[in-house]
Amino acid sequence: MGSIYKRGKVYWIKYYRNGKPYRESTKGTKEADAKRLLKRREGEISQGKLPGIYFDRVRFDELAEDFLRDYRINKKKSLVRAEISVNHLNKEFEGIRATEITTPLIEVYIEKRMEEASSATINRELSALKRMFNLGAKKTPPKVDRVPYIPMLKETNTRKGFFEHGDFLALQTALPNYLKGFVAFAYKTGWRVSEISGLTWGQIDLAQGIVRLEVGETKNDEARTVYLDDELSEVFNHQWEERKKSEKLIPYVFPNRDGTSKIKDFRFVWDKACEEANIGKRLFHDFRRTAIRNMVRSGVPEAVAMKISGHKTRSVFERYNIVSDTDLRLAAKKQEAYLQAQMGTISGTVHKIGIKKEVGYNT
Repeated sequence: MGSIYKRGKVYWIKYYRNGKPYRESTKGTKEADAKRLLKRREGEISQGKLPGIYFDRVRFDELAEDFLRDYRINKKKSLVRAEISVNHLNKEFEGIRATEITTPLIEVYIEKRMEEASSATINRELSALKRMFNLGAKKTPPKVDRVPYIPMLKETNTRKGFFEHGDFLALQTALPNYLKGFVAFAYKTGWRVSEISGLTWGQIDLAQGIVRLEVGETKNDEARTVYLDDELSEVFNHQWEERKKSEKLIPYVFPNRDGTSKIKDFRFVWDKACEEANIGKRLFHDFRRTAIRNMVRSGVPEAVAMKISGHKTRSVFERYNIVSDTDLRLAAKKQEAYLQAQMGTISGTVHKIGIKKEVGYNT
């Protein structure tokens, strides 16, 4: 059985779990509040739960460190993005008890961040916060006894940029030689920039025309195989010949300008080429959307297109499979052609005859 006692004017409670005594301040001066807290703690213990005082000791900082440790242990590729999210969450929640992080407090954080960041960015941070609590709940013993409701924002800022073929050719012409084959592969396959820059000759079979990423080399940790068409085969053969000429036997298929390592940061060169090609501000990631759209429009089954581009979920694939103004104009022309073809049907002929009757023609 527990007991109630006072220290000065503040009431304290004492109770036992597995023979171990726990003492907890009610932080109040009312005996009735102390009785209610003691009753709640004894109820938790009778149900086999840890007493709430245990969870009160856990702070946001501990959950955040466990979250990042999980990323490091599992070698997740988005560790940098996770660290950025934690840094922003720290500004609001650092030093706060986990039990004090409630939905209203989270909503205050959301309102503040809406003045600084996009909905997509805020949602990544909220997802990180939810993951922290879920990991804490799974610990043995658990570090949190409940996961607060975390509202997510509606994302209305999804990027929809893509390349028409003429835009791509203009950009490729404006780029330096070491990037021409690099962007050609991105344009055709929709692979991520890190996947292409990290390609090594050990992943290439020139004789069979195959490029392969093994498990652990992709963002979704699934192996991927691409067969090269004639144009890409020419690109890879050219890269191989250039490698032999340079006598710098580095492992990367697409080396940097100096031929000493893989391609890293080329934003300045990219922006300059976009300006020279007069195509406006573009992102390298636009190739990903473009490749998906082109594959689907050319009749490649969607399941195959997802295998080539590396999309694991249907929802993300659909978000990238966007419609352009050209697609809409083409749809209008197809509809017009269809309706014109209907003029030769029976109903169309009857309609014509009816008009002729109205104007006095003999039928």
